[in-house]
Amino acid sequence: MQVIGLCRFSYPAEGGFQVEHQTARARSDYLYAPVRMEERFRTFETITLPALRAQTDPDFRFVILIGDDLPDAYAERLFALVEPMPQAVIVARAPGPHRAVCKEVLNAARHDMDAPCIQFRMDDDDAVAVDFVARLRRDAGLVAPLCAANKAVILDYRRGLILRPTAKGPMAEETELAYYPMGMGMVVAGGHSQTIMNFAHSKVAKFMPTVTFADSLMFVRGHNDFNDSRQKAHVKPIKLPLMDAKGEATLKDRFAIDADHIRRIFG
Repeated sequence: MQVIGLCRFSYPAEGGFQVEHQTARARSDYLYAPVRMEERFRTFETITLPALRAQTDPDFRFVILIGDDLPDAYAERLFALVEPMPQAVIVARAPGPHRAVCKEVLNAARHDMDAPCIQFRMDDDDAVAVDFVARLRRDAGLVAPLCAANKAVILDYRRGLILRPTAKGPMAEETELAYYPMGMGMVVAGGHSQTIMNFAHSKVAKFMPTVTFADSLMFVRGHNDFNDSRQKAHVKPIKLPLMDAKGEATLKDRFAIDADHIRRIFG
């Protein structure tokens, strides 16, 4: 079964953000601000990409959606970062309706619309476990009768880490989050064009069956000052402890994230 992941790398969509902007130009100006983009590249390099490159099942496609107005210097830097990763495909689109553009991009990545597939999504500061793709395939097989009877089924992995990268190293703590984007996969039946981007992640259980797994750490939720969810007023700060040597070893084992790499890049 084909597995497809989607990451929006500062794509200036219409909608899809908790903080809105008056014009498409204003959104692009915010997204492409040098300080913000520098942090996005750092988190993408140190948090998102390592585990994708280290997947125990390398048979997947990872689509990175960018705006067609992304400045050339940033586009070149992004292409250089993912060049060693054969699964990565960068797709440029003009600003457009968030869900419609993402749906089109995901369906264009399917080898066969008449065959079922598994889809997942993540932001450019998140990570999935090194066995995430393997687990998606295995667990889809475990619930095959449920998938055969429905247009879509959610595989929800609730255990993970919230992580902030710093010059001193990763600050993180374990968490359990239900139906969060970087901890979910969706099995889509053959012949159906709906995608994991058609649904608000917190509301998927209203529209399809879901199956929950909580046996191991399966995701990292990146935490930084440019998180879209942290731009509104009255957002409570999250205090995270600096990881000790044991925590850093777990981070390397489950996510291929190197704490020394984080210290170098953020230092």
